[in-house]
Amino acid sequence: MKNKYNTLIIGTGCAGFNAADRLYDLGVRDIAIITEGRFMGTSRNTGSDKQTYYKLSLCGSDGDSVREMADTLYSGGGVMGEHALAEAAYSTRCFMRLVELGVPFPTNEFGEYAGYKTDHDPRTRATSCGPLTSKYMTEALERSVIDKGIEIIDFQRVIKILTNDNSVTGVACVNTVTGDLSVIACQSVILCTGGPACIYKNTVYPESQHGATGLAIDAGAALSNMEEWQYGIASTKFRWNLSGTYQQVLPRYISVDKDGNESEFLYEKSGDGSLGLIFLKGYQWPFDTRKTDGSSKVDILVAEQIKKGNRVFLDYTKNPRGLENGFAVLPTEAYEYLRRSGALFGTPIERLEKMNEGAIELYASHGIDLYTEYLEIAVCAQHCNGGVAVDENWQTEIEGLYVAGEAAGTFGVYRPGGSALNSTQVGSLRAAEHIAGKKDAQRAIPSYTVPNIKYGKSDITEIRDGLQTEMSRVADFDRSTDGMKALLEKVSKICDEFFETVAIEDKSQTAELFKLYDTVLTQRAVLSAMLCSAENIGTHGSALVDCTPDRSGGKQRDTRTLTKNAVSYIKKVSPMPTPELWFETLLARKKQELDNEEE
Repeated sequence: MKNKYNTLIIGTGCAGFNAADRLYDLGVRDIAIITEGRFMGTSRNTGSDKQTYYKLSLCGSDGDSVREMADTLYSGGGVMGEHALAEAAYSTRCFMRLVELGVPFPTNEFGEYAGYKTDHDPRTRATSCGPLTSKYMTEALERSVIDKGIEIIDFQRVIKILTNDNSVTGVACVNTVTGDLSVIACQSVILCTGGPACIYKNTVYPESQHGATGLAIDAGAALSNMEEWQYGIASTKFRWNLSGTYQQVLPRYISVDKDGNESEFLYEKSGDGSLGLIFLKGYQWPFDTRKTDGSSKVDILVAEQIKKGNRVFLDYTKNPRGLENGFAVLPTEAYEYLRRSGALFGTPIERLEKMNEGAIELYASHGIDLYTEYLEIAVCAQHCNGGVAVDENWQTEIEGLYVAGEAAGTFGVYRPGGSALNSTQVGSLRAAEHIAGKKDAQRAIPSYTVPNIKYGKSDITEIRDGLQTEMSRVADFDRSTDGMKALLEKVSKICDEFFETVAIEDKSQTAELFKLYDTVLTQRAVLSAMLCSAENIGTHGSALVDCTPDRSGGKQRDTRTLTKNAVSYIKKVSPMPTPELWFETLLARKKQELDNEEE
């Protein structure tokens, strides 16, 4: 590890590896990737029933265009026009780059990349390598980075982005094993640390993922749409989305009270109609306030049981109530799906074995036998649609600080399933291109003084667990305004007094101390944004505010919530750009760029 670089990339997921790979190809070679754990993070350690990559349609006879895809992304609400257009325009280039690196997306013998519809997708733009698409992407990009000899600095937690005059000057980091401090000078930082997985108790983020949104907050960057999340049914012992066939095989939903009494609460509330709701959860996994009388009623009823103190499980060993007299009771869509899949028989586990045996094997590999045991579940946070506010080059308002992937606030209220993976590639490429266009400047080693650290009995776990539990209680999809106000006051007090009150036992826990600091800074920003949105917009998207219906009138379509210094406010989003598209003009511009490079 040197003490000076042109650019540091923080994070070793899809976005981080792609940022480094692209910078190298663009001629920026004085770079390094810094990470607290190369094999950690969401990209490498998560997936879903069919983990999706969203891009321009590349098969069949159905029409599509960059502008149509951009309009789809923009229509999700709260999205900046420049982000929508760039993510659409770059999607094919980024997708084909992954193909060339060996990511096994399926194709027919003539080279068409078959697609399917995903959430909020009017076309068939989605594609997948199966449940581990992001893992395959990470590994392919990592191989390219290693082949190029790009330096990877492991076991270092960045604890501060250093700035001067609103420009990046370097980073301070702590060795996660020894607690030793290092300061590294750099001209640019690309933050690729994923979503803030640290703020909730009920979460489907992998345990290896923490996030580092607090770094950007601490540096003075603004955040965008931090109230916008995706939540859904997931297992808790092994964190995994329970979408697709996990629901379509119609498992039993079981609530168990403190005395061990079981009830099929979905059936008790909805009768035979509960079967259709369970089936629809496969297609409509994320909680959506527009579907509270449909599939999202499942999320509400599951959360209701948990808040009563009950535990909730899926049972694949027995059929749910309502199927006693056969499958004819099912809604037509569910019946035809199971019929065409050859699965109108047996128990949920037998149907799952027929339709998706790998789904069973996945849990078996984590010590969970779906043939014999119940699967504990909760409504869990899965993806933050908000993040650090960035411009058309994925640069923050701080010169030299870029953010890509889920850490960037580019997704809005609703997003097509799989657009997050596309965004990891587009955002990191846009940042790399912008950095490559800058002149390399002289860099002095910046100074940094660690805050005075309190030593004693560590209270990190107690504080973290308590705050995460409260966040899941009052500030997940089912939001209490009074509860969020009380929690914001509590979190703000911890933030203000953090280094005077939070203790560690020895220097080796320094990285954990700063991870907690990152957590509370992020929780404060999220609560601020949620309360601002609750007051100005109310129930919408994934936010059920005080159990009230959606009366927003679509306000969130053309506004976003910005948060700066824990203060949030509503602002209009930018319109869709109308850039030059005349070929002769663009050809002349490209020729001029090439001439300038030769000079």
